[in-house]
Amino acid sequence: MKDIIAQFKNRTPKPIYLLHGEEAYYIDRITQAAEDFLLDEHEKDFNLTVVYGKDVNMDQLQEQVKQYPMMAERQVVIVKEAQDIKSWDIMESYFSNPVSTTVLIIAHKHKKADSRTKFFKNVSKHGVVFESKPLYENQVENWLNEYIKSKGYTIEPKAALLLVEFLGTDLGKIVNEL
Repeated sequence: MKDIIAQFKNRTPKPIYLLHGEEAYYIDRITQAAEDFLLDEHEKDFNLTVVYGKDVNMDQLQEQVKQYPMMAERQVVIVKEAQDIKSWDIMESYFSNPVSTTVLIIAHKHKKADSRTKFFKNVSKHGVVFESKPLYENQVENWLNEYIKSKGYTIEPKAALLLVEFLGTDLGKIVNEL
């Protein structure tokens, strides 16, 4: 995750990112980093497109990713809730030859993408695949301590244990409660 965010901060992204897995927190963090770092504020109006899996028309998506950016170095297209898209067949030609001025981010939450598909293999070949794995309960307390330390605070071990016990292993929920 840190490598991908560093690519965004340095503005050296790959053309395609497939973010998939059961832990939505990391997928959301990477997606937000793309929105924050890949384009300047004045470039976002014309060059940032966010679509949702249930609403997206695949023909229009293919046209969008093949467009050139307007008055910017690149355009960013984010597909949120991509797990709702049934077929990526229309996009196969794009996945095998992506446009260098477009960064396509596919946020496939709450389950893993099928690694046997042509879609997955082409994205792996021409882009970055990030699997967001959930933490085990015994790992969450350490993660919580690191997260709180990164924000400049400390937490008593008993309080951290209580948070994990009551909130479970959903990192997004824990961050929201903090």
